[in-house]
Amino acid sequence: MLRTLIAQYLVDGEPVGSRTLSRSSGLDVSPATIRNIMADLEEAGLVASPHTSAGRIPTPRGLRLFVDSLIELQPLARDEMVRLQRELPPGPTTVRDLAGNASALLSAMTHFAGVVMVPRQTDFPLRHIDFVPLPDARVLVILVFSDNQVQNRVIQLAKPLEGRVLEQAANYINEHFVGLRVDDIRAHLLRELREASSELHQLLSRTVELAAASFAPQDEDVLVSGQTNLMAYSELGNLERLRDLFEAFQKKNELLQLMETCAKAPGVRLFIGEESGFAALDGCSVVTASYGAQGRLLGAVGVIGPTRMAYDRVIPVVQATARLLSDALNRAATAL
Repeated sequence: MLRTLIAQYLVDGEPVGSRTLSRSSGLDVSPATIRNIMADLEEAGLVASPHTSAGRIPTPRGLRLFVDSLIELQPLARDEMVRLQRELPPGPTTVRDLAGNASALLSAMTHFAGVVMVPRQTDFPLRHIDFVPLPDARVLVILVFSDNQVQNRVIQLAKPLEGRVLEQAANYINEHFVGLRVDDIRAHLLRELREASSELHQLLSRTVELAAASFAPQDEDVLVSGQTNLMAYSELGNLERLRDLFEAFQKKNELLQLMETCAKAPGVRLFIGEESGFAALDGCSVVTASYGAQGRLLGAVGVIGPTRMAYDRVIPVVQATARLLSDALNRAATAL
C-alpha cells in the first residue's frame, strides 16, 4: 500500500486518497481497512496529511524506505543508453570537458540539475613537463597530463636557476617518471635523492625543489548544469529556498564537500531532504554515483532535484553516466 501511494505521488505530486489507493493497489480490501493502514503508516512517520486534505503524501522517511526496500529499478532504455554513449565520446578530450558533458547530459535527461565533481588534475598520470625561466627567480611550468589537459603554472623559487639546469630537470622527469601521478613522482625523487651519488645529488636536489613547487596540490571543482530546471517544480518554488539553493551552487563549498563524500565509496549514494546535512538542500534529493580509472575512485556524478522524483529512472541514468565516464578515463589512461 505504501509503495502504491508513493508511486502515485511521484507521478502527480498530489495527496493520495483512499479511493485512489483502492483502485491502484490491486488489493481486495475495504475502504475502512485502507484508512486504518494509512493511520498506521502516519503513526510510523512514513506518510503525512498536508493541511486538511483527506489524502496523504510520503515523508522523507517514507521515501527512504521506498528507495531502500520497495523500489523496482528498470534497465536504462536503449535510446537513452545510445544517447549517453554518443554524447560522452571516447575520443581524445580532457577530464574537465568530459565532466562538463556529463553534467549537461544528466541535466538534459532528468530535467534536474546535473552535478559532476572534477578531480584534481594531479590525480592523473603525467605525460610531459617543461620548465621555462622567467624574471625574478620565477619559472613557468608546463604540465601535460594523460587526459590531454595542459596546465601552466608559475612558481617562485628561492633563487634563480639557469635555463640549462631547468632543461636537465625536465629531461630527467620526462625520462624516468612519465606515466606516474605527481605524488608518486615526488616520492620517487625523494627516495632517489637519498640514495644518489654525489654527482647526481645536485641535479636531483634541484629537480626535487622544482617538483615540490610544480606539483603543489590543487582543489577539486564541481560543475553544475541546469540549475534553472529546478524553478519549474512547485516544491522548490519558494523564492527564499531557491535563493539559498542557487547560492550553494555558486559558492560550491558545501556541494563539493558532499560530492567528495560520495566519491570515497563505490556505487550509488542517495540523500533525501535533510539527510545531506546541508540546509540549502533541504527539500531536495541528491542521487550520485562514483567514477574512477585504473582502480582508483576519482570523483562522483549526480543530479539534484525535488524529493518527488522518479527514482527508478534517475538512479539508472546516474549509474550509467558514471560507468561511461569511468570507461572513457580508462581508455585515456590505456592510450598513454
